[in-house]
Amino acid sequence: MLPDHALLIELLDYRMPFGKYRGTQLLELPEAYLAWFSRNGRPAGRLGVLLETALVVRSNGLLPLCMRLKQELGR
Repeated sequence: MLPDHALLIELLDYRMPFGKYRGTQLLELPEAYLAWFSRNGRPAGRLGVLLETALVVRSNGLLPLCMRLKQELGR
């Protein structure tokens, strides 16, 4: 499976649209919160995909790499 660059770039800016963390960038959500969605059911559609991607990034120690990419893109 090839990486989806557009998905990663979208993830850099996407903010949580509801709940306790409304307005928080998905990559800044607590890892435990992301894992909860993974265990209990993610929202349908693009948000669910982005939440799962954020969990993969966070749980594999890739957050610094994403933050550097965000800086290089000027976001």
